Amino acid sequence: MKMKKSDGGGGGANWMDTYGDMVTLLLCFFVLLYSMSTVDENKWKALVQSFNPDAIETPTDPKGNDGPNADPLLPNASSDTLSPEEIDAQAAQKEVDSAMEDLYQMLMQYIQDSGKNIEVTKGDGVVYVNFDDTVFFDGEEYVIKPAGEETLNVVCGVLDNAAPYIDEVRVLGHTAQANADRPNTPSVDRFLASNRATNTVIYIQEHTSVLDSARLVSEGYGQHRPIAPNDSEAGRARNRRVEMIISGKNMLDKLGDSIEQYHTLVKGEAQAPESSAPSSASQEESSTSHDAGLSNTEGQEG
Repeated sequence: MKMKKSDGGGGGANWMDTYGDMVTLLLCFFVLLYSMSTVDENKWKALVQSFNPDAIETPTDPKGNDGPNADPLLPNASSDTLSPEEIDAQAAQKEVDSAMEDLYQMLMQYIQDSGKNIEVTKGDGVVYVNFDDTVFFDGEEYVIKPAGEETLNVVCGVLDNAAPYIDEVRVLGHTAQANADRPNTPSVDRFLASNRATNTVIYIQEHTSVLDSARLVSEGYGQHRPIAPNDSEAGRARNRRVEMIISGKNMLDKLGDSIEQYHTLVKGEAQAPESSAPSSASQEESSTSHDAGLSNTEGQEG
């Protein structure tokens, strides 16, 4: 007797049971995630202390600048993550930054009160001063004019006030090109620029009582960094100038300031001199070289 074939009814929708179970599990999973994202702070503290009764609560900055996981290099890092030396360095750097800001404000106040044509700008730990060209030197001259001395007297007082926080004072000497189509004679041009910067540094050194003379640096650039065309008297007057770059100490630099870095560089090759004052013989030799270098300045600068 033959068996009847099944008509295929039933069992066709069994896959929906598996699908329904999967959707239910996903729903539970997302509900769990949501519940974890809104954990009550007090309940979470109770849970942590139940596992670790000795746990200590540490407030954490939401920006990541504080707390146990804060970056110790960030300025707002918790003092718990810094060594005593790093904490002292940060405090000292704040004093330096404040002193450099005061120096900048004092120079700006002098400009406003006196009406002097002086440009003062401020950078990261640096104050840049561009003195009025016509105030300091005449053409082919490196002797500071009385009006320039008057300005430097004020600058010297400002430098003395911030002296403990100053790393270096760099004075840059510049010249104008007498002929726009023909460069100056290199030897005369360089001597003139260097002597302008040197005379300015000498004046500052002689009229400051607190600023360390070792932090004064003079540099001569000659005609090679003009700020105006040399085809007019007004342009040449702007190029005939001195500039000053005053940099504050970087207390976070483990290599120290510029003087310490210099002696570190030459350590083992030369010993630091006990006194920076030159001998009378060296002063006489320097004076002779300046005079020789400028003996033929006629017609070299406009």
